[in-house]
Amino acid sequence: MARSKARPVVTLRSTAGTGVTYVTRKNRQNYPDRLVLRKYDPVAAAHVPFRETR
Repeated sequence: MARSKARPVVTLRSTAGTGVTYVTRKNRQNYPDRLVLRKYDPVAAAHVPFRETR
């Protein structure tokens, strides 16, 4: 099954500056701007915002 261009793979990088990343998919039609999710950073041992990198 082919991958959809409407749902690209994006990398989320921690705003705490620890270098921790998550990989996820997003729907470009519903979220055209950069994605920001609050996730757990194991190096900082806290939940911090993760921003989409290109």
